[in-house]
Amino acid sequence: MTQHRRLIRRGAFTGAVAIGAIVLAGCSGTTDDADGSSSFSLGFPVSNEEETAYEILATQYMDEHPDVEITINRMPGESYNTNIRTQLQGGNAPDVFLSAPGNGQAISILPLGEAGLVEPLGDTAAGLIPEGSEHQFEVDGTVYGQPLNIAAAGVVFNQTAAEAAGITEYPSDWQGVLAACETVAATGGSFFVVAGAVGANAGMMAQAIAATRVYADTPDWNTQRADGDVTFADSEGWADTLQAVVDMNDAGCFQGGVEGAGFDAITNGLVQGTSTAMFGPSGTTRDLTQAADGAATFLAETFPPVDAADGVFGFASSTYSYSIAASSENKEAAHAFLDWMAEPEQAERIAEESGTLPITGYADMDFTGTAFEPLADMLANGDFVPLPNSDWANSAVYDALGAGVQGLFTGQKSVDQVLADLDSAWGE
Repeated sequence: MTQHRRLIRRGAFTGAVAIGAIVLAGCSGTTDDADGSSSFSLGFPVSNEEETAYEILATQYMDEHPDVEITINRMPGESYNTNIRTQLQGGNAPDVFLSAPGNGQAISILPLGEAGLVEPLGDTAAGLIPEGSEHQFEVDGTVYGQPLNIAAAGVVFNQTAAEAAGITEYPSDWQGVLAACETVAATGGSFFVVAGAVGANAGMMAQAIAATRVYADTPDWNTQRADGDVTFADSEGWADTLQAVVDMNDAGCFQGGVEGAGFDAITNGLVQGTSTAMFGPSGTTRDLTQAADGAATFLAETFPPVDAADGVFGFASSTYSYSIAASSENKEAAHAFLDWMAEPEQAERIAEESGTLPITGYADMDFTGTAFEPLADMLANGDFVPLPNSDWANSAVYDALGAGVQGLFTGQKSVDQVLADLDSAWGE
């Protein structure tokens, strides 16, 4: 019965992909059934046809609660943020949906909470928020998102493909990156594969590079920018970050046609082994391993520093959360689901199924032999900060970063122009 229900819901998505955002904008929450069951809808982004951790946990919930039917809304990752925001404003969003902590995206918790588009949550959600991250989940002391896990974000590395191309180890510094690009290019492939047509992935690349160029030396750079003490335009670190994008493009580090590529280029390039690394969340290691049928080893890495002596520094935080739409007619059922998700067993399973770390207890884990082994010292030593855009003034800044990197790919933007665009998007 459970498998049959899941096939019905996923089958409905196939048409939605084909006809795009119009159909997605029409998805809405279900109402409680007349027989008293507590059903609701769940929305999240996808980049391929593989079953996600969100579906796996939803199916488990239905197995444990036979009176509940969860309607799954799988939405294309490229348009998820804008579609969810549109649906929330239109009052027809999924009851529960994947949101993001902080302030930097269209699905970020703070602007959604300030706009009254999401439901206040209670002590259960508040108790899961990592210490020091309360400001990313609360508006005036009210919590609007429940963190799901801890994820690192940076580079995902196909060790198997790299070795086949003649690279024996991941680069430890900037010169090593350029050398690796040359080595893989000589085989007809590319060291990095980027979904250049997708602003979010282009922006993710720039953030990953900025980890050691900006945040290693100035972990509170975002706070300083918010206070007006620094700007993008006067930041040597951000200038170096964007110049690195230009230099890598000139060095053949990216696949051909990078500026027009979508997420499928990443999946195809890494699974087929024509590219060896991508920019994105660490959880992608699990998805890619499954897509490659276990024939390749994927590792979570950080972008190398300019000099190896500078050491590893990266990003790790609760990058995704669940929120409840304020317009939901099934809030009681939605809250019950979030309470269940907060239980340790579910917290551990969603981390396992998504290739991330559980929201609590990760500091005591042994990463030997796992995809996280390269990040073990970084996590143990606290050499990381949350993903930068989660603390930026508004989603327009991240949009400007993604568009700016796209302009660097095509030569239509200079480094100075992109920096100025970022400050303009930030505002005061």
